[in-house]
Amino acid sequence: MADPPVVDHWEHVAGRFHEWANRPGLKQRLRAHLCALTPQEEMRVVARSRETTTHFAWCLRDEPAEPFTFWLHEYKPQHDWRQGYADSIHNHRYHFCTTLLAGSYLHERFTARLAEDGRSIAETELLRSTQAQRGDSGTMLAHEFHRIPKAADDTLTFLVKSRAVSPWSLSYDPDTRTSHRHVPVESRLEELTKTL
Repeated sequence: MADPPVVDHWEHVAGRFHEWANRPGLKQRLRAHLCALTPQEEMRVVARSRETTTHFAWCLRDEPAEPFTFWLHEYKPQHDWRQGYADSIHNHRYHFCTTLLAGSYLHERFTARLAEDGRSIAETELLRSTQAQRGDSGTMLAHEFHRIPKAADDTLTFLVKSRAVSPWSLSYDPDTRTSHRHVPVESRLEELTKTL
């Protein structure tokens, strides 16, 4: 009998990640890894990475046969943020573990009541607010909601993410009480083909 998928026992993954992330020198090892990339590997990192309204998400490793992807999130200076990403109340399509390599941010966790169809958020409630500092690490499961409303300049995080466990994620603006469903573009090719 095969082992259950990694996403079914994420607490084990989180334990191993936190052990590994708390060893000294992670930032230096990541820098050495980036410096050792060949020009072809550098192009792959750039092609898989993206800019969001609040940070640059650098995909360091994404091998389809592996259960994880590895990322660096480079937060923009606060004055360059545009509303609607890390600063919205949201969940993710995947589980992840993260550790702060540099800087700090305000991390808020929420409960969310979903609409009956599960495709939007009806309301949220703040559970706790924590000022995360360099060296702190944490875990988020796909069904959990959070936001990062503020980050210090030069904040940098390292993440390990599971493969998607949900076809979409949700975000919510408590000021306007507006909810959005986010469907990744790569899953919409069939829909695009049908509309042509």
